Amino acid sequence: MNRRAFVIVIDACGAGELPDAADYGDTGTNTLGHVAEAAGGLDLPVLGRLGLGDVIPLEGVPSSPERVLHGRLHPLGPGKDTITGHWELMGVVTPVALRTYPDGFPPEIVDALREASGRGVLCNRPYSGTAVIDDFGEQHLATGDLIFYTSADSVLQIAAHVDVVPTDELYEICAAAREIMSGEHAVGRVIARPFRGEPGDFVRTDGRRDLAIVPPSRSYMQELQADGMAVHTVGKIGQVFAGVGVDHSHKGATNRAALDATTRLIDELESGFVFTNLVETDQVYGHRGDVPGFHRALQEIDAEVAGWLERLDPSRDLLVITADHGCDPTTPGTDHTREHAPLLARFDGNGHRRHDGPFADVGASVLRWLAGRDAGALPGTPFIV
Repeated sequence: MNRRAFVIVIDACGAGELPDAADYGDTGTNTLGHVAEAAGGLDLPVLGRLGLGDVIPLEGVPSSPERVLHGRLHPLGPGKDTITGHWELMGVVTPVALRTYPDGFPPEIVDALREASGRGVLCNRPYSGTAVIDDFGEQHLATGDLIFYTSADSVLQIAAHVDVVPTDELYEICAAAREIMSGEHAVGRVIARPFRGEPGDFVRTDGRRDLAIVPPSRSYMQELQADGMAVHTVGKIGQVFAGVGVDHSHKGATNRAALDATTRLIDELESGFVFTNLVETDQVYGHRGDVPGFHRALQEIDAEVAGWLERLDPSRDLLVITADHGCDPTTPGTDHTREHAPLLARFDGNGHRRHDGPFADVGASVLRWLAGRDAGALPGTPFIV
């Protein structure tokens, strides 16, 4: 039988603070728990049936007698961002924290970007991605200067209006910035953020592009490729891995697009691995402190999972639902939060077991499910017996 594995990352859907959360200023954070409380209870019947309420106590989500393998995952390395979370799920652990710029970028970086782009620079400090276009967008329209900002993550982000800087030109500028941000300044990602609209009504387009550094070590995706198995990514994951270990990258700029792409792959693929990111709980709702929106996004996912469960055969198909970090929308500020990730895994023989372990257990389990082997040089212990 040709086996398949689907790993679904609900971006920023953390499940409670990690032991070192205080080191990141994240004491007491609990994205899922606090969203449940603030929403007056979560309405997630499908995820609840799979055991979401058994991962941690959640208002509105009782313990389920039908729960699948469930638990919480923790990172082995530092960080609380997209790159470290997704990399660790596939067995890539960064030995040191990726470089961040809490005071903005130094003059030599700004000067190099000006020279490479032929444009000036606005902002140059940590900023909310939606607030930055509201606060600097009109000045950008008047001057053509780039909106240049960062966050608590290891990122350099460049925003530009599509009528001032065509999207292809913005991509070229970001590619030049990726080369500049190397060596001692090697941030995890350079992100292009095109937007459109008029002052007071600026909105991001779906043209986001992430230019990531190459993963520093071998991943479980490369192990799968070595055994002749196709690796499909949906959403930004292909870019997060800089294409390393990826055979086919499918678009998924919105949750709807990513959910639809995943459903098509469930219906069409005979075998292989699908690694999906659902971005809106992070990008649209977590960073903006929007609890009702976060809950609605989870409900949309819950409804889609109901259809997947009808299509997937547990004797053939492994389904894993997890996250990459937290972004507690009930806390002050807009940054990611250092949290556990929830784990739900449906497959034949899963029982009702609890499994707590490192993020890398996901990649290890995918390899064992699909290839029937382990990769001893990589971190992680399969929860597939």
